[in-house]
Amino acid sequence: MSYTVNVLDETTARPRPVAAVSLEFETETITVRELIRRRVYDEVTAYNAGAQERFRGLVVPQGMERELNSPVLPRPRRIDWEQQSARALEAFVRRGIIILVGERQVESLDEPVTLRSGQPLDVTFIKLVPLVGG
Repeated sequence: MSYTVNVLDETTARPRPVAAVSLEFETETITVRELIRRRVYDEVTAYNAGAQERFRGLVVPQGMERELNSPVLPRPRRIDWEQQSARALEAFVRRGIIILVGERQVESLDEPVTLRSGQPLDVTFIKLVPLVGG
């Protein structure tokens, strides 16, 4: 059996959630850590395969510059998904990213998330944008 998670992205600068990706899991229960790692893995794999010109991921890879609010990476640089995953997990621990499972905020990387059979679960990643100058 397969369980679907619809990942939505939101920032404090753009408070309307935007669909990011849909993930499939084979188990009914996963941890927040597994959710973040899987999301990052899929994003990096798609970018490295050439599926997108600009990297649109949970966290910006180190050394990548922003161009018009969208990270641009000169080709053919490949992104290491495990490094990206470590950065994303650290961002969650530092509260730079808040995750809502349905309407409930998760607090820990090891917190279990129960998926629903036959009905996608919406998970919102809220990226907190630091205030400039303040």
